[in-house]
Parts: sequence; C-alpha cells; structure tokens
Amino acid sequence: MNPMAKLLIIGGVILIVFGLLWQIGGRFLHLGRLPGDIVVEKENVRFYFPVVTCIVLSVVLSLIMYVIRLFR
Repeated sequence: MNPMAKLLIIGGVILIVFGLLWQIGGRFLHLGRLPGDIVVEKENVRFYFPVVTCIVLSVVLSLIMYVIRLFR
C-alpha cells in the first residue's frame, strides 16, 4: 500500500478516536471552561480564548510524545 495512503488512514482513525474521547471525556473534564480561560461578552459579541485549556493540552500532548519517543 502507498505510504501516503497509510498515513491518511492512520490519521483519520486517530482523529475519530480523539473525537470520541472528546465527546465522552467532555462530560467529566470540562475542557474549554477552565479557570483562566478568557471570555469577553458584550451586547452582540462573545469572544472566547481558552488560554489555560491550550496550556493543559500542550503539556499532555508533550508528555505523550515524550513517552512515545522513550519507547522507540
């Protein structure tokens, strides 16, 4: 099989699994609504920037990548 096709299939499966975990875990983790996330609400405008959520996800993904590299 073509290496690019394998990469696309694996990427798609990872995205599906991640999406399912996000839906199931969203009930318990409340990612996106952590203390420190910036929310500005005006009359007709709502601006939302999840600063703390981005930091938490970055740390978790960095740890996962570190563990994967450790076992290679």
